[in-house]
Amino acid sequence: MPIYEYTCIKCKRRSSIFFRSYSEVADPACSHCGSQEMRRLVSRFAVAKSEEARLDDMSDPSQLAGVDENDPRSIARWARRMGQEMGEEMGPDFDEMVDRMEAGEMPDDMDGGGGDDGDDDLD
Repeated sequence: MPIYEYTCIKCKRRSSIFFRSYSEVADPACSHCGSQEMRRLVSRFAVAKSEEARLDDMSDPSQLAGVDENDPRSIARWARRMGQEMGEEMGPDFDEMVDRMEAGEMPDDMDGGGGDDGDDDLD
């Protein structure tokens, strides 16, 4: 059941037209002015992916292309992209962390100083 988008040559307005089947696709009329002078537009579309397919895509090393591990803004862009790729809300803690990285704060600096300082001596 296709939905096609058209622009009217006469009134310059856009219309989305639903057809019950591909065999019904014909010369549409503008729903605004009735003109038959319509031009079909290229529409956006979505592809449904399974969780497994999304995780496989995320594990591709090319997903890290252009990420500078020393630039928190670069890491934030990557994190937002991966969050969107998951297709679900990541929660307020994730959003806060990414917002802070976009402001230039490194993830290691976000724990308030009480985290691991890299010194593994247990004296």
